[in-house]
Amino acid sequence: MAAREPLNVLFLCTGNSARSIIAEAIMNREGRGRFKAWSAGSHPKGEVSPHALSLLESLHYRTEALRSKSWDEFASPGAPRLDFVFTVCDDAAAEVCPIWPGQPMTAHWGMPDPAAATGSPSEIALAFADAYRMLNNRISLFMNLPMASLDRLSLQRRLDEIGERREAVHKA
Repeated sequence: MAAREPLNVLFLCTGNSARSIIAEAIMNREGRGRFKAWSAGSHPKGEVSPHALSLLESLHYRTEALRSKSWDEFASPGAPRLDFVFTVCDDAAAEVCPIWPGQPMTAHWGMPDPAAATGSPSEIALAFADAYRMLNNRISLFMNLPMASLDRLSLQRRLDEIGERREAVHKA
């Protein structure tokens, strides 16, 4: 993979209100200078989950620029050229994951939707904390890949392996 930096990353989900938003925030802070991240949804809810914002703010992330938006923004003229597109929707919940056209490297990093969590406020907060932990782990693995020394096929295999990781999910 070419060593052009920053590399542009898009996190996609259906609603673009929680998982993809959290991933965007993590990548932009942890990968600053090496990666630029955005998030979008195939059917955006139009607002960021207040639970996602609360979690990110408690971890000292900047949240003022985060917004729920359509993936159409990234398919229009003038949109950034994407190097990577990761879907983070949940196969197990029968969510339909968007498919990104074009040539970026793609992988599916599915996980449960914390915005669908029910129960007490602490159970909902735990679902968001689990999503954050899983995304942070996967993004950390991704950012530490030796991009310049991997050919496209090897890199694709590594991206897929990251998405196949099965972290334990806490049960309240």
